[in-house]
Amino acid sequence: MNAFAALADDTRRDIVRLVAKNGELTSTEISQNFQMSPPAISQHLKVLKAANVLQVKKDAQKRIYSLNQQGMQEMEAWITDIKNLWTKRLDKLDRYVLKLKMERSHDKK
Repeated sequence: MNAFAALADDTRRDIVRLVAKNGELTSTEISQNFQMSPPAISQHLKVLKAANVLQVKKDAQKRIYSLNQQGMQEMEAWITDIKNLWTKRLDKLDRYVLKLKMERSHDKK
């Protein structure tokens, strides 16, 4: 699953926000913030880990989750590329509109 598909779910976005705010959290600490069963939260964490949004390290019986910086950077790069494409298109549209205005202004003289 890709990161954007994983983040399409409200609960998963809330989990990512919670982990980002706190740096690192155990699965128990995460599940305590939601009105759903720990196994349900575990499934969400599994999806986020598979999508490279979160990473996990084991400490004895604990699983500690944090943001996966590489996965976050990949999403950021994709968003930046799309933003740049739109900026170029809007700049081109601005130039076209300006050209039309200048032509109309010239025609009125």
